Amino acid sequence: MAGALLLVLAILVLAGTALAEPLSLPTVSVGVGKVTKPADVSVVLQIFFLMTVISLAPSLLMMTTSFTRIVVVLSFLRSALGTQQAPSNQIVVGLSLFLTFFIMAPVWQQVNANALQPYRASQITQEEAVKRGVAPLRKFMLSQVREKDLALFINLSKLPRPKNADDIPTLTLIPAYMVSELKTAFQIGFLIFIPFLVLDMVVASVLMSMGMMMLPPVMISLPFKILLFVLVDGWGLVIGSLVKSFG
Repeated sequence: MAGALLLVLAILVLAGTALAEPLSLPTVSVGVGKVTKPADVSVVLQIFFLMTVISLAPSLLMMTTSFTRIVVVLSFLRSALGTQQAPSNQIVVGLSLFLTFFIMAPVWQQVNANALQPYRASQITQEEAVKRGVAPLRKFMLSQVREKDLALFINLSKLPRPKNADDIPTLTLIPAYMVSELKTAFQIGFLIFIPFLVLDMVVASVLMSMGMMMLPPVMISLPFKILLFVLVDGWGLVIGSLVKSFG
């Protein structure tokens, strides 16, 4: 289990630093043979477990980083603009990933310096590497999680009241952090919707006063919403506010 968690931490660190290093293509070889010893069965099960953990790495990336808040807010922004599929889902997810790399870079650098590199140099054990690697992520999540959400999951898990942050289990902290991120993202999304909703109401009122009830107000207000968004430098405001919200 410790090796699997360490492998996931290494994947997250490498994902955050891969852009700054030359790209190298690894060689992969796959073989099939017969199991002759019981120990070989255990190794096979361990490999299967590691492959399962690797497949869950994207979910861990979303659960323990800033990705959730960013992608939800950008989705709200697209809905508020009413541009349907512009920007597309690929662009929204891609922008969210690169913003996540930008925001989480200091955290991943700490994981790399305190856990991954000492473990690769055989200076610490797997358990110590996992403990050191999880610590920066826990500190980041604790700085963003709401006390109310954290208390909810502590009560649901029926755990004794923790004396300090170190007593909070990571498996309890992660869902509380995700719920807090969703709440924050919905609050930001509500604030984004307000100016566009006002513009829709103004356009609808003008069309009704002119007797153009058969003309969809959304069709008329869409160019004005795009123009308003461009004039106020909407992308800069939204992205800047998102990044600063993790400060």
